[in-house]
Amino acid sequence: MKFKKIPEKLYTEKAKEIEVNRLNFMNEFFNRLSLLIFKKLRGGKKVDESIKLEIMKNFKFRNIDVCFFETLEEVKDRIMELIPIACSVGVGNSQTLKEINISKSLMERGNIVFDKTLAESKEDSKQIKKSSLLTDWYITGTNAISKEGHIVNIDHSGNRVAAMIYGPDNVIVVVGNNKICDTLCDAIHRVRNVSAPLNAKRAGYNPPCLELNKCVDCRTDERVCFNLVIIEGQFVKNRMKLFIVNEELGY
Repeated sequence: MKFKKIPEKLYTEKAKEIEVNRLNFMNEFFNRLSLLIFKKLRGGKKVDESIKLEIMKNFKFRNIDVCFFETLEEVKDRIMELIPIACSVGVGNSQTLKEINISKSLMERGNIVFDKTLAESKEDSKQIKKSSLLTDWYITGTNAISKEGHIVNIDHSGNRVAAMIYGPDNVIVVVGNNKICDTLCDAIHRVRNVSAPLNAKRAGYNPPCLELNKCVDCRTDERVCFNLVIIEGQFVKNRMKLFIVNEELGY
């Protein structure tokens, strides 16, 4: 039996693909490991009752419901209770949501789920992003909130913030206590100088902020922060629910 020799070009391309996949896996693994170690070492400042009341009051004034949870698992249980099996669900790319594997749990029980992190190709990812805008429910994390009642995000392509603003009938935003900021200015500072660099590193980009440890409003091809969005409230009451967890979560 004769075996055809694999063309050198094809072999090289396949080798490169394998190496890229390996590096992506290792990058994701060490990002999650670093986050876990960071959380264990730092612990997390618990939110006291006076701050809870202040946050709930200010967000209620803006037509956003707030619930506090001690653990992320409690949040998962509540999400599974709230969303009917017959409903479609969009899921934003979130390290916090990945920890509870919410997409898998919803799909296993019968929900139709649109999660771009499960896409098999760029085109598939593009279609999933669009479909998420028309779902019954949308679940996402967020980069920062203020005690004054703002939800602040900085996005690459903008699909996540687009779904938060308009499209899905119901939105659940999950956030850890490490992302609670005193004011809107503090929240904006956090998303620019903490969230954006860490997310850039997670995604394999290398903008100047990684080395400088601060945002310089760069114009490089490595930039990831193209959409700074501030949600100041909701026109439709009860559409958006903010689930705050007494743990340090995500970036």
